[in-house]
Amino acid sequence: MTLASKIASLGMALAVLAAVAGCTTSPSGPTRAKTQSLVEGEWLSADGVAVSRFQGGAFSTTATDTGNKLADGSYRYTDTRMISISGTSLIRQTPIAFNCLLATLDQLNCTNASGQNFALTRRQPSA
Repeated sequence: MTLASKIASLGMALAVLAAVAGCTTSPSGPTRAKTQSLVEGEWLSADGVAVSRFQGGAFSTTATDTGNKLADGSYRYTDTRMISISGTSLIRQTPIAFNCLLATLDQLNCTNASGQNFALTRRQPSA
């Protein structure tokens, strides 16, 4: 086997391993691992007045002091670390839209449709 064919074989093996690495096994067979699990959970606004929840493609925000729902909608990944969120402000009854970058596992850097930036920090579960 020539060096070129060994390199080609190694490249093919690495490509197969990379494809398999993104899969999980379920009772019904292999399925694609869900990227959404990276953002799912509760995220606190920088000022602490609101908590946003991401779960299974659904998005909602509630006030931390009253528990009143402020917004709801949906989210989807546009890239491995970029999330597009759209919904309705329940206070103003107007559409909302913003994009967030998963900067770290604990921080979302977001920009709304008007160009305003804000950050959300993952809320740690109470002990």
